Amino acid sequence: MEPVYDTVITAARLLWLAEGLKFKVSGVEHVPAEGPGVVAINHTGYLDFTYAGIPAHLQGRRKVRFMAKKEVFDNKISGPIMRSLKHIPVDRTAGADSYRAAVEYLKRGELVGVYPEATISRSFELKAFKSGAARMAIESGAPIIPTVIWGAQRVWTKGHPKRLGRTGYPISIGVCEALEPTGDPDALTAKLHEVMSAKLLELQDAYGEHPKGEFWVPARLGGSAPTLEEANRMDAEEQAERAAKRAQRDNP
Repeated sequence: MEPVYDTVITAARLLWLAEGLKFKVSGVEHVPAEGPGVVAINHTGYLDFTYAGIPAHLQGRRKVRFMAKKEVFDNKISGPIMRSLKHIPVDRTAGADSYRAAVEYLKRGELVGVYPEATISRSFELKAFKSGAARMAIESGAPIIPTVIWGAQRVWTKGHPKRLGRTGYPISIGVCEALEPTGDPDALTAKLHEVMSAKLLELQDAYGEHPKGEFWVPARLGGSAPTLEEANRMDAEEQAERAAKRAQRDNP
């Protein structure tokens, strides 16, 4: 029993009920009922991790330890909560410690949630994947559990206001068959991207209407979201701006 985690789950479910969110979850059977697993999640919004834990909860009330950026842990409100839930802080300038912590969690039989894209996809298409999920799976011997979410970007995503009122938005969550932690990390990462891309298209096809021009709809489907190429350029510009600010701060 983990009282804090259980309390947070209860609070989240009450919030979702108040929002009128409608979840459609498939593939729960692919989450291991016991033992480790790298839960690889696509990243379209700030609340993805709260929804990504639903399949594990449905599979014997299992809990996922999510890897999240260090800034969330530094916050005086969210930090104590994240530490109580045993999530893993990630310092993007020095990721070795978080990687080792994730591997240790996996070796102890935990489920660890990771974002192979590292940052939110402004295009809502899958970005290029980092190889960390594959490497930690191979090192720990844990299977990778590809998990795809569609619709979460409507609630709260980068560059748009949060919509936490009673929206009634549908959110689809699909879990794919586990990938065995074998072979070359780059090849396994490519396979993970392929599997998750196929599941994303499947969820989009079954989701319902994607209104033309809407911010949460990919350009490919007629929405106003940037294309993957445009989004990559925006990310690169943002990273360059942050680096410049850090340099100015460190060398006044």
